[in-house]
Amino acid sequence: MLLTIDVGNTHTVLGLFDGEEIVEHWRISTDARRTADELAVLLQGLMGMHPLLGEELGDGIEGISICSTVPSVLHELREVTRRYYGDVPSVLVEPGVKTGVPILMDNPKEVGADRIINALAAVELYEGPCVVVDFGTATTFDAVSSRGEYVGGVIAPGIEISVEALGVRGAQLRKIELARPRSVIGKNTVEAMQSGILYGFAGQVDGIVRRMARELSQDPEDVTVIATGGLAPMVLGEASVIDEHEPWLTLIGLRLVYERNVARG
Repeated sequence: MLLTIDVGNTHTVLGLFDGEEIVEHWRISTDARRTADELAVLLQGLMGMHPLLGEELGDGIEGISICSTVPSVLHELREVTRRYYGDVPSVLVEPGVKTGVPILMDNPKEVGADRIINALAAVELYEGPCVVVDFGTATTFDAVSSRGEYVGGVIAPGIEISVEALGVRGAQLRKIELARPRSVIGKNTVEAMQSGILYGFAGQVDGIVRRMARELSQDPEDVTVIATGGLAPMVLGEASVIDEHEPWLTLIGLRLVYERNVARG
């Protein structure tokens, strides 16, 4: 079994692979204050419930692949792999790790590890050219060429950030549930805010992706648009440009990175 861990700013997603198949997954909050020992206990609790794994920490885990956008959590996870999984091959995605994705940016080190991992998985699954839209703390748009090169992207405020900002800065507004309203024209304040968030973000996705596709390919119709991230299902039915939905895109990319750095090495 391969354990994959994708640490985002808000949530951490874990996936368990049996070969190429993801057989289990978990989503937990990201807490930069957790120590390596606390993370180990959390992992033991989650994986102890799976019938294919043993009760002892590490039983059944044959490899680990990790990427993190939170440096402090990456540091603690490095300690987890050292102390609790010392005999298990592990890959932490950082400079020097082989991804096979050329990064055509002014400063490649600025690009988040998760975005490169998403690009790798997108090319593997759908080939290029493609655009990956990741609905997380930020909504990111990543462009991948027909040759599998990461050529750049767009970063916009995420859905939850926008909802929180409305609640904080609007004197008569409040935090709301992220849900689909009855109609575009809201009949009350909550529905009006829900409509603005849902259809506003759908319009943003359509507008940005169309512009990216025109720059990415001579025929924009050749560009495959893949949605991922925890909030993607909210926008899927309204954004017309999305071709594929792959909720485990980053985890698949982590499996591919592990294969390129350990399994084949």
